[in-house]
Amino acid sequence: MKIIVDSAIPYIKDRFPKWTEVVYIPGNKITSKEVEDADALIVRTRTQCDETLLKYSKVKLIATATIGTDHIDIPWCEANGIVVKSSPGCNAPGVAQYVFTSMFKNGFDPEKDTLGIIGYGNVGQTVADWARKMGIKTFINDPPRKDKGLNDIEYKSLVEVLKGSDVVTLHVPFTKEGEHPTYKLIGEKELEIINPGTILINSSRGGVVDEKALKKELKKGKLKAVVDVWGNEPDIDLELVDLATISTPHIAGYSLEGKMRATRMVLEAVKEVLGIPVDLSGLECVPSQALKITKNLITDSYDPEYDSNKLKASPQLFENLRNTYDYRHEPLYSNLP
Repeated sequence: MKIIVDSAIPYIKDRFPKWTEVVYIPGNKITSKEVEDADALIVRTRTQCDETLLKYSKVKLIATATIGTDHIDIPWCEANGIVVKSSPGCNAPGVAQYVFTSMFKNGFDPEKDTLGIIGYGNVGQTVADWARKMGIKTFINDPPRKDKGLNDIEYKSLVEVLKGSDVVTLHVPFTKEGEHPTYKLIGEKELEIINPGTILINSSRGGVVDEKALKKELKKGKLKAVVDVWGNEPDIDLELVDLATISTPHIAGYSLEGKMRATRMVLEAVKEVLGIPVDLSGLECVPSQALKITKNLITDSYDPEYDSNKLKASPQLFENLRNTYDYRHEPLYSNLP
């Protein structure tokens, strides 16, 4: 049994039986030759899992330590008997921490300002939950959820969210097909609708925002931008790095607890699909004792400007800054010893 693992995934070494062959490779260095005799791949976003990579392999499982799966050709995998498992919700508290610290850093007033959330999946729901617990007024947009009849909340149209919010934060998957594609969801027309002074936060996927249109509005001084995800990573737009108020190297969800959850999820996928025993010890995360969500609790836990200053100073080190990131603690969680 051979398993190929992205070497940047933390806490995963020495968790498989000794009779398995485990090969650790940087995600962008995993090739078709490497996977020919592999039974499973454990990856992140840097490995494009498609016919080119997998055609001549015997891979039965792809487990990604990420929420998103746009780096995986799921229809091709399904047609060829490959099971795909992701890690939904693993980094939701970490992303929420990033969103709120960035908001507060840019002058958001929780007592009078409105937060607009586009995308109400695991991350969007966590952001909304924290907002409600702090008494922040929220507008939520999610057409796919609404179409499915999931009316547990009041949905606003995209225009209503853009016009009525002081902060707009994006938490959608990257899609080009279907009834509600998200590719360039926020483009020139949408940016014109946004009120002057609005803070736009993108920690979902780079292609969700039209970067050319965004730069145009930032140059006018109409709005502020917090950018964690970029088109064409790791070759990011250097001009946008400078124009954004906060620019970070795709680390919004990079909490220690989030990484532990993701690693646990991919290990559980290996156990479920391949029947291999795995060691899950030390990967438990539990809430800290009776902590209440507050502005001070969140801002005391993390300062996004620290990461932004490092990327702005050396944007050519994007991939290095991401791969060597010192995982931060979430405000409400601590890992068990």
